Amino acid sequence: MRQPLSRDLVRTMCEAEIDECKLVPWGSNYTFAITFVTAGGDAPIAIYKPASGEIPLWDFDSGSLYRREYASFLLSRVLGWHFIPPTVIRNGPHGIGTVQLYIEPLQRAQNLFARDRYQAALRPVFVFDLLVNNADRKSSHLFVGRQDRRLWGIDHGLTFHTDAKLRTVIWNFCGEPLDMNMQQTLDRLVRHQSRIGALLDPYLRDAEIDRLFSRAAQLRHDGTLPFLNQRRNIPYGW
Repeated sequence: MRQPLSRDLVRTMCEAEIDECKLVPWGSNYTFAITFVTAGGDAPIAIYKPASGEIPLWDFDSGSLYRREYASFLLSRVLGWHFIPPTVIRNGPHGIGTVQLYIEPLQRAQNLFARDRYQAALRPVFVFDLLVNNADRKSSHLFVGRQDRRLWGIDHGLTFHTDAKLRTVIWNFCGEPLDMNMQQTLDRLVRHQSRIGALLDPYLRDAEIDRLFSRAAQLRHDGTLPFLNQRRNIPYGW
């Protein structure tokens, strides 16, 4: 079911004055935890990733990771897979970047892959990573929220490359047939290519959008989730 975003939350993340901005001391790019100035004093904590803090990479355009992060969020909403926390693009103390709602983790993913209760939630994440060509799905990027007990996924900056870049720790579903719901989701994605492409156009190159739909069409045609290669599809430093 599609979960509507709170207008107040989105407005706060987009427009509220940023109060505190503290460097998060891990990760390869500069990331900050921020709070907002609000009338009620109960503003959320968010994660701010400015384009100026992105470490240059040889295979992704400099300053493009925040746009890929936001494009991933938009696509997840279109698909009805709500595992990416609410995300916006805005200016902050270090320039333009993404601001994403912070979800306090209860449990990291290392203990989730073998548990039946999370298999239904993990499967769409695996398919999503196939679609966006996620080059960095580490186990630390998946967790269960402390308050809602839902599965969440973060860090989608290394996505949408035109070359095969898939790196993931989710191997549970290799070789499984697509179920009816997944088939219908992929059919809708391909059928509404023009509309969804226009939604993603401000954030991705034309060739990157085209490859997204090519991957969706190929996956739908195959009818099964692919087997992965242990030498090629393991995340770096996982």
